[in-house]
Amino acid sequence: MSIGKILLPTDGSVYTNPAIDKGLELAKLSGATVTAFYVLDQSVYSNMPMDAAIVNVYETLEKEGREAVAYVKKKAEDADVPFEEKIVEGLPASAINEASKDFDMIVMGTLGRTGMSKALMGSVAEKVIEGAKCPVMVVRSDASRKN
Repeated sequence: MSIGKILLPTDGSVYTNPAIDKGLELAKLSGATVTAFYVLDQSVYSNMPMDAAIVNVYETLEKEGREAVAYVKKKAEDADVPFEEKIVEGLPASAINEASKDFDMIVMGTLGRTGMSKALMGSVAEKVIEGAKCPVMVVRSDASRKN
């Protein structure tokens, strides 16, 4: 299996950092390009009234997305790994699965921003495993082991 393009979904939480590190390590070994992928989660703002509050929520999500992608970019530059970025709107699992058709592998964390479950894999990771069009490597976070 040739790995030329690796998708690194991130939500900016500490739970994604080990997956980012593992994805960059794999990219370095295989000569792959990594794409940091952030989803502006529509479920956060889709049921809000169309007023200033939704604008603030959306702007906050955009800022978090830019910061999450910038973190991956810095790590990729430090590792001398080719880097691309993509920020999209949607539902995280659906957006990742849709993007997966353009990649050779996804490397992602087991838990997202909530970090709530120590016994179960995060629902986004589970849905991606079920629906991705390419292989998925799921990396457990040290932070998730402490819960």
